[in-house]
Amino acid sequence: MWTDKQRGIRVSQEELLCKNSCGYYGNPAWQGFCSKCWREKARPAEAQREDTRPSNEGTPPTFYKFEEKKNTEKGRRITTMRRLFWGSPSPPKRQESSESHMNALKAYQSLEPGDFTGFLKILRSPPSQRLHSQCSAFLKTMEAYHDLPVQKQSDLVQDFYQSFAGHFSSFSEAQVAQIMEHVEKLIMTRLHKWVFCHDSCDDEQKDLVLQKRIRSLNWVTPQMLCVPIPGNKKLAVTSDPFLPAITAIIEMDAKRAPQDKLACVFKCSQHVFEGLSASNSEPANADDFLSGLIYVVLKANPPRLHSNMQYVIRFGLPHSLMAGESGYYFTNLSCAVAFIEKLDGRALNLSPEEFESYMLRQRAPSIGNKRSQVASDTQQLLEELKGRQEKLDQGMDTLNTQLQKWVQAVQSQVDEATAQFSLVQKEIATQAELSQAYSASSHDASPQGDDKDQSVLVLTGQHVGPQDTDC
Repeated sequence: MWTDKQRGIRVSQEELLCKNSCGYYGNPAWQGFCSKCWREKARPAEAQREDTRPSNEGTPPTFYKFEEKKNTEKGRRITTMRRLFWGSPSPPKRQESSESHMNALKAYQSLEPGDFTGFLKILRSPPSQRLHSQCSAFLKTMEAYHDLPVQKQSDLVQDFYQSFAGHFSSFSEAQVAQIMEHVEKLIMTRLHKWVFCHDSCDDEQKDLVLQKRIRSLNWVTPQMLCVPIPGNKKLAVTSDPFLPAITAIIEMDAKRAPQDKLACVFKCSQHVFEGLSASNSEPANADDFLSGLIYVVLKANPPRLHSNMQYVIRFGLPHSLMAGESGYYFTNLSCAVAFIEKLDGRALNLSPEEFESYMLRQRAPSIGNKRSQVASDTQQLLEELKGRQEKLDQGMDTLNTQLQKWVQAVQSQVDEATAQFSLVQKEIATQAELSQAYSASSHDASPQGDDKDQSVLVLTGQHVGPQDTDC
């Protein structure tokens, strides 16, 4: 196995950047270029192929005319489609007043991040009628020509993004990016059923091949990928630290807008970092992150992973993939998929014979030690819980004994107070009887009698005083 000092998976920051040295992130799907450089490189080659006229030597004239007519009709349809949502230069257009145009644009400056409902309200308002008509015309045209090749559809969508963003040239870059995210969500939510996993491409077949490949690698362990496993035994026994990341990457297939799928990749990557931080006190580096992401993809085997990634590449906003955290995470996901497709024994520190035996199910990773370790950790947890339960029982017994003693002490004090209170009541009753007896006597009683009464009262008071104090 690889040691912590020798990683089997290493991707430097320079390898993630575009080959054209433009500063943006590249992607294996674009042969290492970013989306902008890839389109600039691919479009001239495509235009050259279209402009190259096939030779008619050895070809019947009727077949050549048929091909020429077919290409002419195809070009006419594309020209018609472009004219529908960009307009024709021949007929003069009625120019909108600059004041109404500025009022329509000012409303977009008050949008809060992620307020898609507010964006729809502004877009459907009368001042934004021109922008709303442009979006509606583009959607209707794309639905009408949904049988075009997926690459043509991708080019049309990207051209529409550039055309629509041109209306907000006076805005800051952050504001334009925020508005275009709403536009992307509006457009691609409607077009998802027409362009996702299109019939003109082989995405479905590649999905099946990738899914089968990942399923055949289900024997790969985190130790083989040099993924730092949690050092906390309790965490290793009770839960999988990468389970939230697995759930997030599986949710990507349920989203429609490319930015929502990209958000699932972002969430998955964040959970991978959280899972790695739970295993080590030090922050995870780029090698640990890529290893953890590969392990998550192997464990999750996300549905239609290739189609979802191609959908984001073809119809997502360029700035989302070329820079920022989302672009970095998506580039790492592309590297992880490329690594899985080319995975061999050398990357896992296995000999070719060992790797082949694993793939043919002739050999399986030794899980006996792992099971015994899990059993040992579980037994240790049970013994620890048992000791805590015994301490808890002892504490409950001690508390019960102290509670009983306290109840007895309180009861004895209550009994003593009750007895003293009874004596006081008797003394008070005796004093009351004496007072009534002397009050009923004659008014001409002798002074000696008064002195006797006062002496009796004084004696009674002296007798009662100490009892009250004791009580």
